[in-house]
Amino acid sequence: MTYQDTINWMFNQLPMYQRQGQSAFKKDLSNTIKLVEHLHHPERNFKSIHVAGTNGKGSTSHMLASILQEAGYKVGLYTSPHLKDFRERIKINGDVVSDNFVVDFIEYNKTFLEANQLSFFEMTVGMAFDYFSKEQVDIAVVEVGMGGRLDSTNVITPEVSVITNIGLDHTQFLGNTLDAIAFEKGGIIKSNVPVVIGETQIETSPVFQRLAEERGADIIFADQQSSKSYVSDLIGDYQTKNIITVQQAIKQLQMKGFNISETHITEGFKHVVDNTGLLGRWQTLQTQPKVVCDTGHNRDGLTYVMKQLSKETFDALHIVFGVVNDKDISSIIDLLPQKATYYFCKPDIPRGLDADTLKQVFAEHDLRGESYESVNEAYHSALKNANTNDFVFIGGSTFVVAEII
Repeated sequence: MTYQDTINWMFNQLPMYQRQGQSAFKKDLSNTIKLVEHLHHPERNFKSIHVAGTNGKGSTSHMLASILQEAGYKVGLYTSPHLKDFRERIKINGDVVSDNFVVDFIEYNKTFLEANQLSFFEMTVGMAFDYFSKEQVDIAVVEVGMGGRLDSTNVITPEVSVITNIGLDHTQFLGNTLDAIAFEKGGIIKSNVPVVIGETQIETSPVFQRLAEERGADIIFADQQSSKSYVSDLIGDYQTKNIITVQQAIKQLQMKGFNISETHITEGFKHVVDNTGLLGRWQTLQTQPKVVCDTGHNRDGLTYVMKQLSKETFDALHIVFGVVNDKDISSIIDLLPQKATYYFCKPDIPRGLDADTLKQVFAEHDLRGESYESVNEAYHSALKNANTNDFVFIGGSTFVVAEII
């Protein structure tokens, strides 16, 4: 198979949560355990950091990878979802996995993958671990896909676990209360492995403390520790919390003998995008008019994004907006500005919510605009209507941002 044939097979033959939604979600680690056994446990051949959380886990993972790269380590980075190319999910020192490795991995293991009906995410996790093992990385930063306890990545024993924060997202899978979601994400806490919690929250802290005590894991609440201010190329006030969290995770690695200096930390924060290729975090696409996209999509994420937007100066605001069909729009709609022209669109995936439906829901809350056949049509209409001193924001879904970048 060609690379494109391989990717099509992965996307279409087997379930993929990001495209399908609930029908693709498996609350079970048995398939992943079978896969790593089949691959001779590649996850045991490298050190790792495990990162979970409702918001900020992607930025946190990339910051950690950038600092470790500055320190001279060969660093694997596993994240999801991708924006443009599947290979973005699996990187070493910022370079994506090769086409050939993706093709060869699927071809070599295809019989096993089909026989065991592995999901898209399960096979991708196995591919990443196999790649990191064969390339002999020093350490890999592994981002949880969803939840933690039953996430496919949760077969590793990391040097440190990180949980950025807890918010109400994916409630149909993880529970509809903060403490229930904390229990699922706290599932990455391992015996005698320190865990860094990014934000102290009344509802979730007791859950994490209980789990850590049961497993003999040291627990560090990052926002309760002394921290330094660092400049990062990841723009947005909301990155401040991630920077504080990363500092504490790095301290744990230093205590375990990793050679990470103050210079490595400073330069790592400054060059996250260059070192790792991260996209879609308050990313400026052009000026005059200023165009910014951000992948924040749940209530907590959009709260941070809208706070950042409120600091911008402009004559008029244009918002290109689309969501997936299992999004609880009522949980986010009050965050969105009424003094804006909306360009409603449907992400080009099966889970995308129809643009006319989105327009109707927004109209009920006095948020006005037009619906468009595609994300690109909505975007180009916004650009056409925007004057030089206007501001165009693109968001609502990772998949909307992906079609623009």
